[in-house]
Amino acid sequence: AITAASAPDLFEAGALAITWVVEELQGSGRQISAPIFHWPLIFSGLEIIANRTTLSHQDAGGSPTLFDLLISLGSSHEAKLTLADVGAELDYNPGTMVFISGKVLQHSIGPWGPGERLIIAHFMKDKIHSRVKVSRPTFSMQA
Repeated sequence: AITAASAPDLFEAGALAITWVVEELQGSGRQISAPIFHWPLIFSGLEIIANRTTLSHQDAGGSPTLFDLLISLGSSHEAKLTLADVGAELDYNPGTMVFISGKVLQHSIGPWGPGERLIIAHFMKDKIHSRVKVSRPTFSMQA
């Protein structure tokens, strides 16, 4: 719902890609694990990062307009999300959600002091969109 409201083109592209993947698997005649048919996300990948720093990097498997949704959870931590390319350091406290173009922006999370830190990183793989021939959305613009 958050992606549908804030980046509707991204939501549509992700939902269409996942739908095509599921339909392709259903029609393949191969024995496929049931959970793939009930994948609840528009994102093709999900990573859970617990209590670790993240070195500065760009995401190799994405596309510039396939934004990542990063959700910071945990307890009482004061993490910072650093976007080196634009010289920004953002508060990344529990409950914070950020959309970034991980393919374009160098991003990292350094030491966060006391508390438990959990990040759920949602992302889309460009190769999946290529495989099912779903075009990438344009960059989102505010009106």
